[in-house]
Amino acid sequence: MKLILVRHGETEENKRGILQGHLPGKLSPLGLEQTKKLALRLKDEKIDVIYSSDLARASDTAKEIAKFHPNAKLLFVQELREKNQGSLTGKLIKEIDWSKPRDTEKKEAMLERAKKILRDVYKKHKDQTVLFVSHGGLIRVLTTILMNKPIEYRKELEEPMNTGVSIFELMEDNNHKIVLINCGKHLD
Repeated sequence: MKLILVRHGETEENKRGILQGHLPGKLSPLGLEQTKKLALRLKDEKIDVIYSSDLARASDTAKEIAKFHPNAKLLFVQELREKNQGSLTGKLIKEIDWSKPRDTEKKEAMLERAKKILRDVYKKHKDQTVLFVSHGGLIRVLTTILMNKPIEYRKELEEPMNTGVSIFELMEDNNHKIVLINCGKHLD
């Protein structure tokens, strides 16, 4: 299975330094421009199915891509959501005291959520090209899994850029091939 991972376009909340978590997020003017460029970049890809986070910033990005893929099934799922940030949701990142205990989603829960959607989608679409539209934190977790690394490795990966593209060839034996990681050449 060919898996294309993309992050949503820039949001107003990204610009303001707000921790979004499960907030819907509103694409900024730059974010809208990024999604149009991303859609053009992917227009010649043979995409069979698009899975997107159901949060607006990702679903709006997915809908723009889907315009060039009218035969691709478009599914909005909670499994591709960003980390649930609990009571930190909506706060300015620079004002958060990260040393205090938090009621956020645990990394193990994100890992299980990411493993489950990868397993389920691979079973359904083994010989197809699948696009995931998601969020920076979950894309790092998915990438860590696909690289067969421990969950802590996600912190060593650079943050996925808005509309950054990663491509993997998924193999049954889990020796997945990395084709591309976090590429933003469409934004140049």
